Amino acid sequence: MKLTGIFAPLTTPFAARGEVDYAAYAKNIARFNKTKLAGYVINGSTSESVLLRWSEVYRQFEVAVEKAAPEKELVAGTGAESTIETIAHTNHAASLGYKAALVRTPSFYKPAMTEDALVEHYLRVADAAKIPILIYSVPIFTHVTVEAPVVARTSKHPNIVGIKDSSGNVAALAASIAAAPKEFRTLVGSASAVFEGLEVGASGAILALANAFPDVCSEIYELSRSGQHEKAHSLAQTLAAPAKMLGPQYGIVGLKYVMEHYGYVGGPTRLPLLPLTEAARREIDAMLANLGAQAVHQT
Repeated sequence: MKLTGIFAPLTTPFAARGEVDYAAYAKNIARFNKTKLAGYVINGSTSESVLLRWSEVYRQFEVAVEKAAPEKELVAGTGAESTIETIAHTNHAASLGYKAALVRTPSFYKPAMTEDALVEHYLRVADAAKIPILIYSVPIFTHVTVEAPVVARTSKHPNIVGIKDSSGNVAALAASIAAAPKEFRTLVGSASAVFEGLEVGASGAILALANAFPDVCSEIYELSRSGQHEKAHSLAQTLAAPAKMLGPQYGIVGLKYVMEHYGYVGGPTRLPLLPLTEAARREIDAMLANLGAQAVHQT
């Protein structure tokens, strides 16, 4: 599969009583199909993955396969705390037609997640997986960082084809790219670092912000790849405020609020994630009002 361009890690809409609203999920996918996105990640961090039952995740896997446009690439988030469970989820995704899986780092036993432990985990998953896997480093949530030595030791495995690096550390990203074979794909996972990441050799990005600004995120990629670096940088700068406010400041609940603003189905988050306060809503509204016309133009 092509691991280039911008992917959206799809959010999970919830109905009034807290159950997953699969009809709304399908509605969002139908609209994303009209955008420039390269594809979708199902069951990423932005999906509230750790708050979902695996039966709900599996149904999302199915809906995405049914509703995604043929040209959109699909990646299944299959990471779990144990290696054996990760393999099972990965191979279930494979049975549904997925071509790649995104495997987050185990993190509950953080002191034990040494370089050797991470390497062993990923190599064992890759050996048993029926589809290629991407390593997923998201230290803001897991407090476990995949660094260049782990990439160097795992990237030569034929079934480990890339990494999503959400650290936001461009120097570390560049070190990982240098440590891996040329065909290994590095995807930026932080909107605040997307331009810089593309400039140092990332093949694309998986961005939570792409749920609200799909075509803008895709345009940054296209401008960078076509050598229009100043335009790419300028457009990326317009997303600096949303990246901060909908990332570390207000997170998924803020992102869903902005999705509603642009006509997507956002809806509530699942407890223990709390709703936005009225003051937070006003702050986000003011931020959106200050965005340039190019940034708010959406499909």
